[in-house]
Amino acid sequence: MAERDVREIGGAWANFQAHSFPEPAADLAPFVDHFWAVAWDLGDQPPYRQLIVPNPTVQLSFPNGAAEVHGVGRRSGYKVLAGKGRVFGVAFRPGCFRPLLGRSVSTITGRVVPAVELFPDVPVRAMADAVDEREQARIAEEFLRSACPPPDPTAEHVAGVVALVAAEPGITRVADLAQRLDTHVRSVQRLFAEYVGVGPKWVIRRYRLREVTDRMARSAAIDWAGLAAELGYADQAHLTRDFTAMVGESPTRYAARYPAP
Repeated sequence: MAERDVREIGGAWANFQAHSFPEPAADLAPFVDHFWAVAWDLGDQPPYRQLIVPNPTVQLSFPNGAAEVHGVGRRSGYKVLAGKGRVFGVAFRPGCFRPLLGRSVSTITGRVVPAVELFPDVPVRAMADAVDEREQARIAEEFLRSACPPPDPTAEHVAGVVALVAAEPGITRVADLAQRLDTHVRSVQRLFAEYVGVGPKWVIRRYRLREVTDRMARSAAIDWAGLAAELGYADQAHLTRDFTAMVGESPTRYAARYPAP
C-alpha cells in the first residue's frame, strides 16, 4: 500500500478546505434533501485525493464552471483537489429525482451526466460567477423551482421508506423492510430500482454502516464485535469486509481520518 497522505489523518484536511450546508428554501422540500458547498485552497501544496463515500442520493453539482448530475455510486471514489476551487451541490431526497429525470433512476446509477443533457437551462454561468455559497443557493433555488415538476406521490413514499431504513437500525434485511411495508421483497426491489437507482439491500447496508462512521465521528470507543452483532452481521470480519467494500478503506484506517478525542 502506498504511503498515506498525512493530510488525511486527524482532520488535517480542514486546514485547506471548508464545508458548509446552506439551508434550501422550504418549498423545495418535496425534492431537495440538502445543499452543500466545499471550497479549498491548497496554495503550493500538491493535489489532494478527497475520498467520496457513496450515499443513496442523486447529486447536482456545480464544480468550477461546469454542472454535472451524479447518479448513485455503489462504491467509494476519489475527487482530486488541486490549487484553489469550489463546488456547490444539491442532494436530492432518495427517490425524488425520478420525477425530474422522467425515467428509471437506475439508468444513471454509477454515471456522471453533463447537467445540460437533462436540463438545458441549468444556470452554469450564473453559478460560476456567484460571489459566495449564499448567492449560489439563491440561484439554485430559482432554477429548481422552474425545473421541478409537481410532486410524485410514489417518490414521496419511497423517500419515506428510505427514511425508515435510516431511522430503524433493526432493519437489517430486505425481508425485514418488506414486512414493515406489508408487501413482497420483489416489489420493494422493483420500487428501489426505479426510484432510488440501487436496490434496498444496498441502501440498508449503507445506513447500517453509517452507524459505524457516526460513532467514529463522536470519537466513541467501539466494541467491534458487539457493533457487528447490533448491525446484523454474523461477526466482526463480515462487518469489516462490508465496510471496506463500501467505503474503500478498513474501519481502522478510516477512523484515523477523524481528530483524536
